[in-house]
Amino acid sequence: MLDLHRRTLEHSAALVAGIRDDQWDLPTPCAGWTVRDLVTHMVRENRGFAAAADGETSDRSTWSSPIGPDPRADYAASAARVVDAFGADGVLDRRFWLPLIDADVLYPARQAVSFHLLDYLVHGWDVAVSVGGPAGFADDLVAAVTEVAYREVPDGPRRRRTGASFRPALPVPPDAPALDRLLGYLGRDPHWAS
Repeated sequence: MLDLHRRTLEHSAALVAGIRDDQWDLPTPCAGWTVRDLVTHMVRENRGFAAAADGETSDRSTWSSPIGPDPRADYAASAARVVDAFGADGVLDRRFWLPLIDADVLYPARQAVSFHLLDYLVHGWDVAVSVGGPAGFADDLVAAVTEVAYREVPDGPRRRRTGASFRPALPVPPDAPALDRLLGYLGRDPHWAS
């Protein structure tokens, strides 16, 4: 799973690196967020997951830390940092504190990594479609994230709550591309366009 995660983060970093200066205020599939808001969220989540991998269990500040004047550079640094943190010796035997999911639970590392993998493939797609480009994720990454989605993000009442990470599933034809089916399952319109 760590190799899939690394490849997903590297690909998402390439997508963020391609954002033009005139695209930061464009809307995204994440309701109410601009491209800048989305990338800021992604940087903070990378930092937070890296801190969790390092053993942080009480300080929430990393999850809301400010980013600098160059979001592309901040994203690249945060993506490299979380990949390194997940790859450290013994990390997969730890439990992660993820306060934005549930501050009262310590998640098994493999489950935490799967959460991050799913989020960053989907947010990579969010970035790509927001700036008018293809997401271009490899088929094996989409297949792996689809398995995670069905295991970790069941469709049901929790997805109808205010602030839920994923909305209720949307209908997508069974013969649609695998990425479209994944996005529809997670409540995103695969044909979203700003």
